[in-house]
Amino acid sequence: MSLLAGSLFGVLRGVTLVVFAATAGASSCYFLSNLIGRPLISSLWPDKLVFFQEQVAKRRNGLLNYMLFLRLTPTLPNMFINVASPIVNVPYHIFFLGTSIGLIPAAYVTVKAGITLGELQSIGDLYDIHSIGTLFLIGLASITPTLISKKNAP
Repeated sequence: MSLLAGSLFGVLRGVTLVVFAATAGASSCYFLSNLIGRPLISSLWPDKLVFFQEQVAKRRNGLLNYMLFLRLTPTLPNMFINVASPIVNVPYHIFFLGTSIGLIPAAYVTVKAGITLGELQSIGDLYDIHSIGTLFLIGLASITPTLISKKNAP
């Protein structure tokens, strides 16, 4: 769908549409998990749930940066982030911001690919040096506050 959005709507409108749709889907998953998953996990593993909720509470100040990092890097599947976030008490506004901002780089790459799909000769054409550099800088910017706070911590 991201490729089609790029082909039909161009970069700006295509990225906006893809990020909006993906954020809406992730938000639906967040609320369903909050409604169904939280009571289920609470009954099955209450001690582990409390442990992870405490870990999130300790890191409340850097939670947005952490959510951005999770969205920008492929460390965890997005579906896991969507389901786990409400269960471990990640506030919705942080989830929403982290999701909507964190999905932009991947949406940009796929929408751009949709625009140039007819011209692609190899996978190397999709990831040019400008796109890779942009993704690297965004990832670096998202993790820098966390690294600085760890360095300054006693």
